[in-house]
Amino acid sequence: MLEQKLHVILITGRTIDQGVGKETGKGSQEYFDSAAVCFIDQADLNKLGIKSRSNVRVTSKYGSVIVRALKNPYGSNPGLIFIPCGLWANAVCGDETFGMGMALYKGFMVDVEPAPKESILTLDELLKLEFGKEVQ
Repeated sequence: MLEQKLHVILITGRTIDQGVGKETGKGSQEYFDSAAVCFIDQADLNKLGIKSRSNVRVTSKYGSVIVRALKNPYGSNPGLIFIPCGLWANAVCGDETFGMGMALYKGFMVDVEPAPKESILTLDELLKLEFGKEVQ
């Protein structure tokens, strides 16, 4: 049965590809391609009726962001998604620290839904949206 939206657990963290992209510059295509993504289990892609490389909307109580869904290459983890650290992950992580002094980056619930007609914002576009000003 296809579902319009999945309620899943979000984990964020660093990846090798993201680190390589960061070295070429956060404004580079390499960084965009490695950070504006969401790794999703094949079973969850099937439930959503989408293929790897489709755009999805990830929404939490803190915000929403469009990213490219990629099949999780690290084994089977249905009900769990991974977004590399960066502004796209930050858009849904929020700034609550729960008294720990650090924002929550792992283990909280988000919704994922297909967004085939929506574009992934560039780093500059996302910064403008989040902070309301042009990047210098």
